[in-house]
Amino acid sequence: MAKILVVDDERAIRNTLKDILTYEKYEVDEAANAPEALEKIQASMYDVILCDIKMPGMDGMELLDKIKEQSDAQVIMISGHGNIDTAVEAIRKGAYDYISKPLDLNRLLVTLRNALDRSRLLAESQMLRKKVFKYNEIIGDSKALKEVLQMVEKVAPTNARVLITGENGTGKELIARAIHENSPRAHGPFVEVNCAAIPSELIESQLFGHEKGSFTSAIKQRKGDFELASGGTLFLDEIGDMSLSAQAKVLRALQENKITRVGGEKEIPVDVRVIAATNKDLKSEIEKGNFREDLFHRIGVIIIRVPSLSERKEDIPLLANHFMGLISAEMGKSPLPFLPEALDALMQLKWTGNVRELRNMVERLAILCDNPITAEDIRKYAN
Repeated sequence: MAKILVVDDERAIRNTLKDILTYEKYEVDEAANAPEALEKIQASMYDVILCDIKMPGMDGMELLDKIKEQSDAQVIMISGHGNIDTAVEAIRKGAYDYISKPLDLNRLLVTLRNALDRSRLLAESQMLRKKVFKYNEIIGDSKALKEVLQMVEKVAPTNARVLITGENGTGKELIARAIHENSPRAHGPFVEVNCAAIPSELIESQLFGHEKGSFTSAIKQRKGDFELASGGTLFLDEIGDMSLSAQAKVLRALQENKITRVGGEKEIPVDVRVIAATNKDLKSEIEKGNFREDLFHRIGVIIIRVPSLSERKEDIPLLANHFMGLISAEMGKSPLPFLPEALDALMQLKWTGNVRELRNMVERLAILCDNPITAEDIRKYAN
């Protein structure tokens, strides 16, 4: 349910707007002045804020500046004393729209719906920007890979938590995305968190969000990845590198389906399917005291081990040609063919970096070679 804050010093207008918007199935809070509005904005998250311009003390234009510093909510300015210049100034400062009093109910509701649509689009855009990994099909015809895909096919339609294990570069994220895309949650977000890439002191804020002022750089309230992934899938990559403190909070979130932001007290319900991945032996990490055994059992309802490339060498020719096609298209040139001897040579190499290393090798060949790829090229450009 969308959450709306009505800011107006006239009680009658606040009450009228609250009645109308509540009838339209919105959750509505109200504030009589700017300080009260800022207090509510710090305590809660709003999708849209309806803000009067002429108010005693801090007026609506000043409040708009404060809102844009602290919140991502869309702001609709309302006033009975404005003009075109005021409207232009409000939009320039970041307001979504400007509506004159007396309010036209139909226009207000249409503007409100459009503002909510924009808010949703911005959230989706942020999620897409976070997907730095370009999704490619899972390529291969080996028995080892087929067994993994059969398990994905069985697990995806359920809501079971999955732990994906395997060496670096084997494609654990691709398996996680395949589970999400073939699940009832496919319409929801897929949020990825690389637990190894985020400093331990920031991982809790990343996962659970934070309240304004909870630490030095927390200049405004922020939703965490558990909230952003609600209704979809949260992929905790390299979970074996997560701090014990964060592990305890993740365990609580999985047990209760609730989270609390850093610096906050309010419990927030979340509806998230968690898929985790690691290149570590978590049972060994448990013995060393680096990983919680109770969390391991929570996330490992289903365990899928992704085979290394050395365990599926028969897939190397398919992968090499696939990557050559993708990379050549990006470079705007025709793909170079692999001679049979070159494919044989590729299959003889030790792929310690797995599929990621093979892709890098193919990119090197696409850049440096001008003719069909030979075995000599493989030996020359292999790491």
